[in-house]
Amino acid sequence: MDNFFFDFDNTLADSSNVAVLATQRAYTAKGLAMPTREAIVGYMGVPIEVSFAKMATVSLDDAALEDLFTEFRKQYQRAETTGITLFDGMAATIAELNQRGKRLYVVSSKNSVPLQRNLNQVGLGQSFAAISGSDMVAHYKPAPDGVINLLRRFDLDTAHSVMIGDAKYDIRMGHNAGVATAGAMWGAADPMAVKAEKPTYLLDTPAELLNL
Repeated sequence: MDNFFFDFDNTLADSSNVAVLATQRAYTAKGLAMPTREAIVGYMGVPIEVSFAKMATVSLDDAALEDLFTEFRKQYQRAETTGITLFDGMAATIAELNQRGKRLYVVSSKNSVPLQRNLNQVGLGQSFAAISGSDMVAHYKPAPDGVINLLRRFDLDTAHSVMIGDAKYDIRMGHNAGVATAGAMWGAADPMAVKAEKPTYLLDTPAELLNL
């Protein structure tokens, strides 16, 4: 493989606790029933523009949803300062892939602004050729837009490209884009759901990426 597309949350870095805390605080702040941790984790990999309406116990109009999104982003920024950490071995693996001349990208369901901020925070701000956030695609995961846009932009060969992610949505996106897929089992909240998507590779540690 020459081209590596990474999800961010729970693939590059462990951020599950931050997402859960920020989501629950946002719903509570807006007087809504607080989603369970299980529900929030189950929707990880899905943009908040899709998941938040589904987790609400009442119908929310567009204005209420926008207000909830804003509150979540505020709460996330507060919580992220201490709650996001790279997985063991990830920094060394990314450095080695770059040293080998591989092309690295990030395709995430989060907005590109906090995505870049989080990459900077964990020391990977300059490690990727480009990033793709939810604000940069017409259709969210598992639609292939994020990967396909980068394939076209950088004239990359699908046969030598792999999408790496911890959730079923990442694997589906990779399949839909026509690239190989790798289940990042070190961060998977639902390993069986990832395996059910039949990824090309199942990886237990970041270091195994060096063998692709």
